[in-house]
Amino acid sequence: MTERLISATEKSDDKIFDATLRPQNLAEFFGQQKIKDNLEIFMAAARKRSEPIEHVLLYGPPGLGKTTLAHIIAKEMKVNIRVTSGPAIERAGDLAAILTNLEQGDILFIDEIHRLNKIIEEVLYPAMEDYALDIVIGKGPSARTLRLDLPKFTIIGATTRYNLLSSPLRDRFGVTWRLDYYNFPEIDQILHRSAKILAIDLIKEASRLIAGRSRLTPRVANRLLKRVRDYVQVKGNGKITEQSAKEALDLMDVDHQGLDYLDRRILETIVGKFKGGPVGLNSVAAAVQEEQDTIEEIYEPYLMQLGFLMRTPRGRIVTELGYKHLGLDVPGELQNKLI
Repeated sequence: MTERLISATEKSDDKIFDATLRPQNLAEFFGQQKIKDNLEIFMAAARKRSEPIEHVLLYGPPGLGKTTLAHIIAKEMKVNIRVTSGPAIERAGDLAAILTNLEQGDILFIDEIHRLNKIIEEVLYPAMEDYALDIVIGKGPSARTLRLDLPKFTIIGATTRYNLLSSPLRDRFGVTWRLDYYNFPEIDQILHRSAKILAIDLIKEASRLIAGRSRLTPRVANRLLKRVRDYVQVKGNGKITEQSAKEALDLMDVDHQGLDYLDRRILETIVGKFKGGPVGLNSVAAAVQEEQDTIEEIYEPYLMQLGFLMRTPRGRIVTELGYKHLGLDVPGELQNKLI
């Protein structure tokens, strides 16, 4: 799959950049106000009882701040955080090694928790419920189970695929919060905070322009800011103005709705080769030479959020808004297709 500038998925070169800009407390974390309000009460109650917080499950699209919130919780609770991911825990022994090294109140953050295999989940259940680890010693009829007590700790799980979590695992989290897309004022606040940290001269109109093309996702907004900064340092005087921001984003082929070449290619293919739809996902995938899962999980959600694309029982259909965005006349028979 082609590397995309506006993809919300974390890239290898994002890690240091994201860590530099990561808010250190709830006061610096803009957006997700309902979660923040609940989290403040949740943590304050746990502190009054001198207990670790309950296990927390965070889900939602990538790039919205799940990892950041986990780190903020650890800082606010004044405890250590250990970071791992579902794919990284391959054997029960890997999980046992992590759990037995936790201290009282520590947080274990598991990213992509939906990718834990079932054997690992079975080991995790008693650890989450009873703070105990069951270890099987020996094999066959002579095998016996040894139970090790664990300190009280907290698991914070993060996932972009809530539906792939098993019910028993979901039920073991005390609280579950969904992170939603941000609004433009929140993204604008995030951009100004990032610009201040990076010592970038960012004027108000330029910030609004970048926010409008950020797909309402902080990670994308910060990545665009970084690329625009590079542009003005080479082509301008270092100050990000509305004009220089527009020139940079146009050069990166990110349009005013945050769509890139690949997004538009899907819409144009459905219109040009399949008369706007309805067309099956497999046909679209073959025509644009992308995997079906990639189109369904990465490209389509944002196109549908904008109202440019519809999924129907008969297949994908480009909507009136999609035609207009491409600068095309809306066909008269479109309404019949949508019925």
